[in-house]
Amino acid sequence: MLEHPGLAARLADLVGKPIDQGLKALPPGWNGKVVDIARRALLKALSIAVRTLDPHERGRSKDFLHKVLVTGSGVAGGAAGLASLAIELPVSTTIMLRSIADIARSEGHDLSRPEIRLACLEVFALGGKSGLDDSVEQGYWVVRAALSKSMSEAAAYISNRGIAEKTAPPIIRFVSAIASRFGAVITDETAAKAVPVFGALAGGAVNLAFMQHFQQMARGHFVIKRLELKYGTETVRRVYEEVETF
Repeated sequence: MLEHPGLAARLADLVGKPIDQGLKALPPGWNGKVVDIARRALLKALSIAVRTLDPHERGRSKDFLHKVLVTGSGVAGGAAGLASLAIELPVSTTIMLRSIADIARSEGHDLSRPEIRLACLEVFALGGKSGLDDSVEQGYWVVRAALSKSMSEAAAYISNRGIAEKTAPPIIRFVSAIASRFGAVITDETAAKAVPVFGALAGGAVNLAFMQHFQQMARGHFVIKRLELKYGTETVRRVYEEVETF
């Protein structure tokens, strides 16, 4: 699951040429704006997504329901074009984060723990291996190592003061690190919506691809974290790296 071709590769296969056309249509400096919108969307989505789930409930995650919801959000956003990004992105991000948290819960993790909530956000940084852009899409353990310090600081802060103070430096640093990776792939989604003929169709299809990708990443991520609780991180990582991936 975690070493599957990355999201950028999936989007290129799905939408193809319209993305190239859309990238040319984006205003100068749009990448920075997308990353900023992604950062604010992640901050808003975290508490909302977790609050709507009962942390003590057990059972299978509702993957299909979340796919339907996020596809509908993408269709609406795609029809409205670039102007809708600041509204549609927080909505779709919240739905995706809720699905990720639902998967974490289904794997036996306690959503009331700060480190599990932050691990849900961490999923947005997981792109899998791809030859398209190694600076964005790296192996699972590389991404986790890159985020480990800021995640530990954010978890410690939340444990002491709660999630309410979202503008606290430790939380901002962690979310900004996630947003820089998440925003890179959102740029492709935005580019697809910039092509009027493909807007609504591409918006729904790309949002569905996002959801499928992050559900898969979440499942793998929280299986790994469940195994780490039982066997320890070093043992799990050693065995993981010994497994031949295809």
